[in-house]
Amino acid sequence: MIGGCLDALAEMAPSAAAIVIDNNSSDGTLEEVRVRTRVNVIANGDNKGFAAAVNQGVEACSAEYLLMLNPDANLLTALDDLVEASHKYGLASGKLLDKTGNPQKGFTIRRFPTPLTFWFELAGLNRLRPSNPVNRRYRYLDRDLALAGPVEQPAGAFLMFRRDVWQRLGGLDEEFYPVWFEDVDFCRRATDAGYRIEYVPGVAAEHLGGHSVSQIPEGCRLRYWCVSLISYASKHYGSSAYRGICLAVVLTSVPRTVARMIRERSLTPVSDCIRIIRFAVRRLMSLRRSGENPKLVS
Repeated sequence: MIGGCLDALAEMAPSAAAIVIDNNSSDGTLEEVRVRTRVNVIANGDNKGFAAAVNQGVEACSAEYLLMLNPDANLLTALDDLVEASHKYGLASGKLLDKTGNPQKGFTIRRFPTPLTFWFELAGLNRLRPSNPVNRRYRYLDRDLALAGPVEQPAGAFLMFRRDVWQRLGGLDEEFYPVWFEDVDFCRRATDAGYRIEYVPGVAAEHLGGHSVSQIPEGCRLRYWCVSLISYASKHYGSSAYRGICLAVVLTSVPRTVARMIRERSLTPVSDCIRIIRFAVRRLMSLRRSGENPKLVS
């Protein structure tokens, strides 16, 4: 996947310096990258997680403007307008398109999740009825993606920011391991610090989507997502809302597990469910707001 990404970057942004952080992959990524010139590769001996890898990349260069770009995103336009918006506001993001050239509505930009958003997500209501008011607000389904302007949470797959913003915020929070909500947290902290995040639809990339995540077993994906969700809630919600999120994780884990058992005809989901519930209950009872190593449930 990364070959097409690097080729498109070299074509559309020839002056950009590409830095690839490889989190101990085993799919030929390093071989694909190393045949290309003008690409700096950092090969980690283990999976340090998405946030840590991004921080590594920023520290490995001196550029003023930095673009987080997923390996399954192929740049379709130049980056000049994104740089200009980042210079003016601090952070900026372009438009992500699917294989057919249509905007990835509901993913390209989102609003910050509220506790009610997480309840709806955990209960599967946003998937069962995408048009419900909570989901419409969360996924910006009420917004025309052809119009530029400020947004709350662009996708981390295609996000530019100034170095001084990253430095002031202390980089991405590596507690979100290995993935999920680190980009949301970064945007939330940037907004709280007074920066504006600008959506620039004139800059676009084709996003194939979910390539790396799809390689994670379903049970692990669910555990990682729930743990990162709780970590986000611990940082950005009050005590009552935070406890409500922990409770929601516990209450919705059982029906999700039953559905997986029926679908997979296996008892394996039970162990995943127990791990998730144990973690959520521990955080609920202790009200521990941050700092617990998320690798404990990995």
